[in-house]
Amino acid sequence: MDLGPYTSFIATSYLAAALVVVLLIGWIAIDYRIQKARLRALEESGISRRSGRAATDLQ
Repeated sequence: MDLGPYTSFIATSYLAAALVVVLLIGWIAIDYRIQKARLRALEESGISRRSGRAATDLQ
């Protein structure tokens, strides 16, 4: 496939976009683990989520 004189620009652009996507996926994965750890720590300290209670417990 011949992309002409713009081959390096096109390849660099695709590489940069792929790098950004990989970094975002990594950031989301790390943040997910941090949030799960915070939630686990809160639940272990006795704080529970309201969404975890039944409707009859809210009265």
